[in-house]
Amino acid sequence: MPITRDIALAARQLREGKLVAFPTETVYGLGADAGNAEAARRVFALKGRPANHPLIVHIGETRRIEDWARDIPPLAWRLAERFWPGPLTLILKRGRAPLEVTGGQDSVGLRCPSHPVALDLLRQFGGGIAAPSANRFGRVSPTRAEHVVAEFGDAVDTILEGGDCTVGLESTILSLLGDPPVLLRPGAIARAEMEAIIGAPIPGVEPNAEVRAPGLLDSHYAPDTRLLLCGAERIATLTAGLLDRGRRVAVMTRTLAPDDLPPGVRRHAMPTEPSDYGRQLYASLRTLDSGDFDDIIVEQPPDEEPWRAVNDRLGRASHGNFPSVT
Repeated sequence: MPITRDIALAARQLREGKLVAFPTETVYGLGADAGNAEAARRVFALKGRPANHPLIVHIGETRRIEDWARDIPPLAWRLAERFWPGPLTLILKRGRAPLEVTGGQDSVGLRCPSHPVALDLLRQFGGGIAAPSANRFGRVSPTRAEHVVAEFGDAVDTILEGGDCTVGLESTILSLLGDPPVLLRPGAIARAEMEAIIGAPIPGVEPNAEVRAPGLLDSHYAPDTRLLLCGAERIATLTAGLLDRGRRVAVMTRTLAPDDLPPGVRRHAMPTEPSDYGRQLYASLRTLDSGDFDDIIVEQPPDEEPWRAVNDRLGRASHGNFPSVT
């Protein structure tokens, strides 16, 4: 599978129904022509993604909303004017997007990415690109081209090189299908920023609601190695108990020094600022998910709004794993 900077080649391959991995500011996407139902089915098959789990359609200009959605509310244009290009996905009523792309739903997720390679690809291609993250379904998202290679080998026709993703977490998803809008997935666009445009509070998705959108499964973004979330005050005790059982342990921490941990632990330092932490999260998980460890213990970030997206991803990555279970 070639890694290339040839955007014209990638655009041509999309028109031929092939799959192209490409960088966005959030994560690398596994792209197909959004108007080609057969190409979309190839994306689902390669990822092992359930056919009823919708894809996001990436567009190169705000005016392209009308190519894929219908009955577009004025609020969609205001939000797009403020946040696009950028890491915000809007859920709207489906226009001509194939049902294979939307997971059989009469709605479609649209976003205009800000990465210059993604924008150039979209403009040269001339259409929409349906793209989930370029990884096996439910696993850690890729933020570098080599991560895509590690996931798929030569199964993807082309990977566009675009360096490290600058946001590192998947886009904020906001549903505009009803009133009020609903926040389906937190991301780099904060709730308060969107509320300033909307002029009203934005509720989150209700627990157990029957909503199908990317990243809403209880278990998602997960490494193969067991991941445990733990408060800083409990990490040393938990780690010592695991080591006593012969477990190989790595600790991702924001605040603990090497002397705070038992000997024999791999300490992986993480940033103290939420945006920097989010940018490094997936690459750090991939580094530690190398087969060298039995457990990855992650220091629980603060339960505060700036950390909402990071906590969402870590909560899903650790779903079903409990620190008391050793």
